[in-house]
Amino acid sequence: MAGSDAPPAHPLVREAFPRTIRLVASARLCDAVLAPLADDDDERALLAEIEGATSGRLIAEERGIGGLGADELVHGVPHARFINASFAYAKPRAPMRFNPANRGAWYAALALETCIAEVGHHLTLALADAGDFNAVVDYGEMLASMSGLFIDLRAAVGHAALDPDPATGYAAGNALAADARAQGHNGIIYPSVRHPGGICIAALWPNVVQSVVQGNLVRLIWEGSPDYRWEAL
Repeated sequence: MAGSDAPPAHPLVREAFPRTIRLVASARLCDAVLAPLADDDDERALLAEIEGATSGRLIAEERGIGGLGADELVHGVPHARFINASFAYAKPRAPMRFNPANRGAWYAALALETCIAEVGHHLTLALADAGDFNAVVDYGEMLASMSGLFIDLRAAVGHAALDPDPATGYAAGNALAADARAQGHNGIIYPSVRHPGGICIAALWPNVVQSVVQGNLVRLIWEGSPDYRWEAL
């Protein structure tokens, strides 16, 4: 049995990132679709009630959802709804690299090019499933600071959690993330699997994401093939 002075199973680092970038589909930056239908406060309250009955984020904020407790979410901070939504809207049948199917995470990177490579990879897979490589999608930058104690995989060459095959990488990554949450660590720093040289951060708790502001818009364009281009707007 290991003693109390045994080294941690994974390298830990206390680090501060003053500027990280997450890309959010521009449609999510707009006001609610039903908002223009409201003529007065009573109608707006009714529409809010309808949204609250169906919005995973609002349900999570009120009573928790899946593996996410309501007391974990943030309130009264800039762009709280974006932070909370990233944790509330996990994919029910599709865990990601560092989050299970019933609990999301805030994935970010240190460089825009890394964000584009990661987002572009996953959207290209979705277009392949649809059988149509013609699409134009706009994304907005969400800039945030983070600090605290992170598991650091930047030098962990060959770690199973970084395997590009989801069957291997996602299973190992979720096991690592579950251990990190159990230990109270803030997240995981890791080399981008889709952008050589890029660095990503998975924040595992909503309150790790600080001082969020909206940045610039970018557009990703597919014109009949899996190869895409992007441009700043």
